[in-house]
Amino acid sequence: MLNKTLAELAKGLDQGEFSSVELTQAYLERIKREDSKYNSFITVTEELALTQATAADETRAAGNATSMTGLPIAHKDIFCTQGVRTSAGSKMLDNFVSPYDATVIRQFNAAGAVTLGKTNMDEFAMGSSNESSFYGPSRNPWNTDHVPGGSSGGSAAAIAAGLAPAATGTDTGGSIRQPAAFCNLTGLKPTYGRVSRYGMIAYASSLDQGGPMAQTAEDAAMMMNVMAGLDPLDSTSADRQVPDYTAKLDAPLTGLKIGLPKEFLSANLNPEMATLIHAAVKEYEALGATVTEVSLPNTALSVPAYYIIAPAEASSNLSRFDGVRYGYRCEDPKNLEDMYKRTRGEGFGTEVKRRIMVGTYALSEGFYDAYYKKAQQIRRLIQEDFVRVLSEVDVIMGPTTPTPAFKLGEKTSDPVEMYMEDIFTLSLNLAGLPGMSIPCGMNNGLPVGLQIIGNYFAEEKLLNVAHKFQQATDWHTLKPAGL
Repeated sequence: MLNKTLAELAKGLDQGEFSSVELTQAYLERIKREDSKYNSFITVTEELALTQATAADETRAAGNATSMTGLPIAHKDIFCTQGVRTSAGSKMLDNFVSPYDATVIRQFNAAGAVTLGKTNMDEFAMGSSNESSFYGPSRNPWNTDHVPGGSSGGSAAAIAAGLAPAATGTDTGGSIRQPAAFCNLTGLKPTYGRVSRYGMIAYASSLDQGGPMAQTAEDAAMMMNVMAGLDPLDSTSADRQVPDYTAKLDAPLTGLKIGLPKEFLSANLNPEMATLIHAAVKEYEALGATVTEVSLPNTALSVPAYYIIAPAEASSNLSRFDGVRYGYRCEDPKNLEDMYKRTRGEGFGTEVKRRIMVGTYALSEGFYDAYYKKAQQIRRLIQEDFVRVLSEVDVIMGPTTPTPAFKLGEKTSDPVEMYMEDIFTLSLNLAGLPGMSIPCGMNNGLPVGLQIIGNYFAEEKLLNVAHKFQQATDWHTLKPAGL
């Protein structure tokens, strides 16, 4: 029961093989028994989960069930959840209990889903390894000496370890796709504005986007049917019709045009991983697709541009955490200035402080034009590269990451080396495009992800392309040893 996909669990509930309460209890017991190995959850919401599961069984008995009714999932601890601690992985919010639900949480609640708990993450979503969390790092179930990726590493670890069938994540520069690749999962970063950001604690407002993390593209499509749509509470939410993302999963790929960027298969890429990416593309050719080499010449500039723009926005967003209204406050402040300084100095971790300082510097008088304005100009060039290429092909493919999951502590002493882990994912966030990572092989016992990039609001096509690959291969079915 605990190794089934969301779609399989939904079928089991429909056929009465088990109840939502039985299913939820099984997951909660497994979390209690196993999560000490992975540290994937910050908060387990046992009482809430069983209450929701009981209500879901009653809804199903009344004949009013949706496709998500009674299905247990986990939520990244960046989505505000009423009555539940919402920490964003930070000491600053360790004592914060949200008075309201984020739109994404509200949508899943309305669909009858069951909340198992809130998952571990890099502090304020700033990181690529889950090592900046105030609660300690999550561990990769494929090898617990390795990172699960970040910042949605807790969500990825929970799914890979069989502690939840699916989870929500957020992606500011690859934080859904990279941990999905590291943990052999399917992760989708939707088009900017496709999923509401209301109640999602902000890191970089023009880059952040929530999305699904699951075992299969079919599961991700089920979750997108709940998550996507216009939200009047989010001014950046897109006013576009939402399709049924499961309707065209089985559409044939005959005639699909794939672009393979030469910049993605550069010297930055592990050679064994390059072989797996090419093998995956060959599989798509067998499914009826054609492949063309394309160029995204400004790819290399995405790292420096992102690490100016994102910290600049973070320095503004995180100014609200000052000890006055909510969250951590230093003890016995001498005056207001002392409270501000000590609260922020004690409440934020090293990586968060680093990015606030970089962002504040980039926005300061005399440096704004040289750094922030220039980074935004580069951002436009990166976007134009994608627009040009996607006018010629249907999707772009390449690696999600330059290497498989690295060891805990391997890159913490060199922030720039850590930042380079995101070289293949950052550009999509800068351009606002949708992208996803799906399993495509193993390298020395660790998973490898294939990244698929589509045009604006082309999530339906991406899910179809991913689903057909998963029907033809079994990489996504592989589990860590003992699971």
